[in-house]
Amino acid sequence: MIYELPTSLEICDAEYAIRSDYRAVLDICTALSDPDLSAQDKTLVALGIFYEDFEAMPVDHYETALRRCFWFIDGGSEEDTAPRKRPKLMDWEQDFQFIVAPVNRVIGTEIRSVEYLHWWSFLSAYYEIGDCVFAQIVRIRNLKAKGKPLDKADREWYQQNRKLVDLKTTYTEQENELLKQWGGG
Repeated sequence: MIYELPTSLEICDAEYAIRSDYRAVLDICTALSDPDLSAQDKTLVALGIFYEDFEAMPVDHYETALRRCFWFIDGGSEEDTAPRKRPKLMDWEQDFQFIVAPVNRVIGTEIRSVEYLHWWSFLSAYYEIGDCVFAQIVRIRNLKAKGKPLDKADREWYQQNRKLVDLKTTYTEQENELLKQWGGG
């Protein structure tokens, strides 16, 4: 069990300060979803956001640093040796407005107004959000992803809240240009 909230990580026998605030992790998640970034760019952006002195980190530490970054983002859980393909049920950027209120309720304060909130504390609150609009959104996304029929109440809610439920597709700049050309815009 891990009782401490880490603010630094050991990488290749060196200690590196990390940005442990929940906002930094959400920025990393946004960068990792950016279709305009290559895999290498996503790695460099994630490491640059996460490690306070990333510029001073030797290149041969990057792989371990990235693994430790994801370990931290996963709440200190050891890596899953056989990752399973799961449907995407949430998007931190799109869903944040629906996540904030229940996390605030669990924590007992407006998290956007606090100067610092450790990612693991945020994550613990996120796991406990319970019944709320966000839970309804994810539940309907899950049913749709699995091809299960929605009951009458869920169908009505989905029809009224389709913009909340449907995950937005993000396109690269090139794809956006192509779509404009096809649409005549």
